[in-house]
Amino acid sequence: PSRPFHGNNRLLTSQIVSYYESINQCKKELPEYFNFASDVLDEWARLEKDGSKPANPAFWWVSEEGEEVKWSFEELGCLSRKAANVLCEACALQRGDRVLAVLPRVPEWWLLIFPTASCFFPGIVFIPGTSQLTAKDISYRLQASKAKCIITSDTLAPALEPALPSSQFLQSKLIVGRGSRAGWLNLRELL
Repeated sequence: PSRPFHGNNRLLTSQIVSYYESINQCKKELPEYFNFASDVLDEWARLEKDGSKPANPAFWWVSEEGEEVKWSFEELGCLSRKAANVLCEACALQRGDRVLAVLPRVPEWWLLIFPTASCFFPGIVFIPGTSQLTAKDISYRLQASKAKCIITSDTLAPALEPALPSSQFLQSKLIVGRGSRAGWLNLRELL
């Protein structure tokens, strides 16, 4: 048994469960195309906007220092579309282009990887990388993937920079942080 995290949201949960049970029992027709971002998350954002569903957090992140970030479904969708615009406009990426992200689990990581995230809207291929990768690992991944963009944090950028000149495909560099760095675009500022 589970208890609701915020208020009484059993009705919405039971509606979703009953809908999927009816599909499994062949009582409802399976959709030809299913997109979690538009079919579920955008629908929940619409329900929040209409007032049919309270604006509970869709995303709630707490840093080690206690800093909190809370986004509703509507805010999450809006921010992911902004991230998509940053990748498409500021970084000039197109469908099929690859992005290597070497980030700790900061909120922006979810804007890039989450199903509503920017990489899924324009068809950009997201390549996640751990912060434990060495410059040699990064160099190999950039060359093998032909990534046109790299995204990292302001604290990891100095360790990654030695690997970047060897990549002949890299066109843009995004940094996630409060400060600026020469030759890098700041994702937070662009959002």
